[in-house]
Amino acid sequence: MSFVFGKRSKDKLQGVHPKLVTLMYKSIETSDYDFGIDYGVRDVATQQKLYSYGRTVVNPDTGPIKGNKFGMQVTTRDGVVRRSNHQTKSDGFGYAVDIYPYYKGSLQTKDQKTLKLIIDHVKKTAKELDIKCSFGIDWKNPYDPPHIELA
Repeated sequence: MSFVFGKRSKDKLQGVHPKLVTLMYKSIETSDYDFGIDYGVRDVATQQKLYSYGRTVVNPDTGPIKGNKFGMQVTTRDGVVRRSNHQTKSDGFGYAVDIYPYYKGSLQTKDQKTLKLIIDHVKKTAKELDIKCSFGIDWKNPYDPPHIELA
């Protein structure tokens, strides 16, 4: 079966490093499962908002960042002191994407079984293309299954 990215996923790949974009396009074309891009490049404000989830954060310039202080922490990178690989580097590209299975008209963030199958396929494709990546599904802390970044 052959899948293609929709407009939302294509937009999320804008500004992502060309090697990672190539990997995503080759992976979707050869995947047994449809998937989409949830995050590509993030600006500082978006990174700070995600960092605020599960904690109370104070930005020295702007004050408290409101987040879900009772929810789960979703990133260890605050976007300023510790920048995320989703943020652009000195070459102007982001080096990370987050993906999820896509069916029933939306990204399925709770379907970890299908996500693992997709990530295994992306790993295989990366090896075939000789694109070195790190996969959040293999990490212990933070465990971040949808995350893929250039090594």
